[in-house]
Amino acid sequence: MAMTMTEKIMARAAGKESVAPGDLIMAKLDFCFGNDVTAPVAIDEFEKAGFEHIFDPDRIVLIPDHWTPNKDIKSAGLVKQMREFSKKHGLTHWYDVGRVGVEHAFFPEQGLVGPGDVILGADSHTCTYGALGAFSTGAGSTDLAGAMATGEAWFRVPESHRFDFEGALGRYVTGKDIILFTIGQIGVDGALYKAMEFTGSAIRNLSMDSRFTICNMAIEAGGKSGIIAPDDTTKAYVEGRFLRTPRYYSSDPDAWYERVYSWKADEVPLMVAKPHLPSNTQPADELSSIKIDQVVIGSCTNGRIEDLRQAAEILRGRKVHKDIRCIVIPATQAIWRQANDEGLFDVFLDAEAAVSAPTCGPCLGGHMGVLAKGERAVSTTNRNFVGRMGHPESEVYLAGPYVAAASAVAGYIATPDQIGAPASGEGRSQS
Repeated sequence: MAMTMTEKIMARAAGKESVAPGDLIMAKLDFCFGNDVTAPVAIDEFEKAGFEHIFDPDRIVLIPDHWTPNKDIKSAGLVKQMREFSKKHGLTHWYDVGRVGVEHAFFPEQGLVGPGDVILGADSHTCTYGALGAFSTGAGSTDLAGAMATGEAWFRVPESHRFDFEGALGRYVTGKDIILFTIGQIGVDGALYKAMEFTGSAIRNLSMDSRFTICNMAIEAGGKSGIIAPDDTTKAYVEGRFLRTPRYYSSDPDAWYERVYSWKADEVPLMVAKPHLPSNTQPADELSSIKIDQVVIGSCTNGRIEDLRQAAEILRGRKVHKDIRCIVIPATQAIWRQANDEGLFDVFLDAEAAVSAPTCGPCLGGHMGVLAKGERAVSTTNRNFVGRMGHPESEVYLAGPYVAAASAVAGYIATPDQIGAPASGEGRSQS
């Protein structure tokens, strides 16, 4: 029976020779986790249910990243609860301030997730790890409580939708533009409970960082998961890093897809998602009338080293506009160190941007850049819902690092070309 890579992974986890879309399965989990927003609820449910033991101390991770370092007394209490649970159950992977990072950048970096895994996380952007060729999806805190006790979770096998991008991307165009373009084409419910499989020569030429960005935002189209077939780029990333044995899957040539979309890569412009939906997209060069107050470069979507390099490329030798606050947030301690070692912090500081410790921070209106009433931000984050970054009457415009950095210089939404940036951006996202 021909299967997609998602179906093959789920069949393996369910101990079956094959599965088909619509099947209900009980799957063994390779990895599960919660953060400082979701894990405390899961811990409460775990204890309320009378569970006394976790299924495997090596396969459960609790990580505070949303309000790290603690922003107030309540957040400190939540992290304390996670810390005590981790000690009680002997979790191998407990991370705290100084050793922590934004989870969806941190876990791949540390080799905790990898190809062929089935991953459940109490966070909607768990779909990020599909970039490595894993089935990875978000769940509620109650599901996490059961998963921590049993190491299993039930799933309905999703239908797969394929998104083909062929050819070469234009200058400065990255994975963020591809996923914003896709969501703009199909809508925020266009892939509801579907496995979104991204294929084509343009995808194969992307770096791992851009692939993580694409799969990270599959949930913004309603996707159950995002996934990209492992290739030499994946294997180079995983080798010497992944703590377990990788399992590489690919879709059969005659696998069934519910929908197939095809675009030429050069049809994808630099994109912006306007308030208040990730699907409300428009080419960035058409939005220069939109004045802004803040720029955020970071998050689990675009806080990796490639993203910081792209931002620095635009900011080098320039100043952030006098009316703009520009906040740069490396996603992990290792990325922070690498950016510092490469001199990127000098670029940001010379441009009069602020650099933060790793945190989700402003992405969810937590801290480190909350918006006031009437303010507008260009952000490399993943959601721009009403009140997402602060006041309900503030606005968030989603973009990639190139557009975000150019907008910080201009004081309005801008592309690198519109501020006269050098032409070196071509191909930088495809390292």
